[in-house]
Amino acid sequence: MKKTITIVIPTYKEQDNIIPAYDEVTKVMNEELSNYNYEIMFIDNDSPDNTRVLIEQLCKKDKHVRAIFNARNFGQMRSHFYGLREAQGDCAILLHADLQNPPKVMVQFVKEWEKGSKVVIGIKDDSKESKFMFFARTCYYKMMSKISEVEQIRHFSDFELLDRDFLDVLRSLNDPLPYLRGIVSELGFKMSRVHYSQNKRERGKTTANIKVLYDFGMLGITSYSKSIMRLATIFGFALSGISVVIAIITLIMKLINWNAFPTGVAAISVGVFFLGSVQLFFIGFLGEYILNINTRIMNRPLVIEEKRINFDNCYTKKENDNLI
Repeated sequence: MKKTITIVIPTYKEQDNIIPAYDEVTKVMNEELSNYNYEIMFIDNDSPDNTRVLIEQLCKKDKHVRAIFNARNFGQMRSHFYGLREAQGDCAILLHADLQNPPKVMVQFVKEWEKGSKVVIGIKDDSKESKFMFFARTCYYKMMSKISEVEQIRHFSDFELLDRDFLDVLRSLNDPLPYLRGIVSELGFKMSRVHYSQNKRERGKTTANIKVLYDFGMLGITSYSKSIMRLATIFGFALSGISVVIAIITLIMKLINWNAFPTGVAAISVGVFFLGSVQLFFIGFLGEYILNINTRIMNRPLVIEEKRINFDNCYTKKENDNLI
């Protein structure tokens, strides 16, 4: 019996990329991976353009294509994670619709999978995106590798193949704020890495703005690092010690030269503003941790589906409820 590969393609405002992505994936599956069954599963995050119309047309045209339409935009992280948990193949490949990650790399993923790897991840050796963005990502990955308790893989952007065993574990996780890049490293499954060159987005406009990138970055830090808040404790203790020493020195010098030694308003002002800014910085970080804790405690669903198409052999309702 042929193994089945599920290609999960999350979408949001990707009307210019739906057809090219479908064409590229079907070409790879029919020409280079023809010994496998496959399904292409689009999961749309309530796109306001014609993305859903095009996906519905593909579903009518090709029974290999399935679709999940979310009731609203639940964010990239939650939608990606939910799409992988709904994959029904023997493995699932997460592929972005903009085709910056080349579908041809899926062939290498499958080869590593057949060798026994439960997780195969794509590593960007270089990228045709903005040089500044590539540099910024590099700096972030280096920082994360220093402060995280779990290995953080550099230049891994959720382009991966996950075996059925790994997907089963994802279904058992009850995390409304999943950081997939950390989870892949944390769970400890046998992993292989495939290196590739990332393409430039050819069509449409990316929705990965500063806010989205900030959310990704902060989720990674607050989910997999205690170092920032520990740094606040160490920093506060060190400043307290320095302040005591300065206070004692100032008092001694004042007593020795009472009339000739001014206390200095400027020095006091600088100290107050410095300490205030440090406190605000760490209070902000503390707020990020509390926000994530609050979201996880509320334990709301990852997404709410509006509609799904071509899921003839879907999970039972009871199983599906457990997935949410």
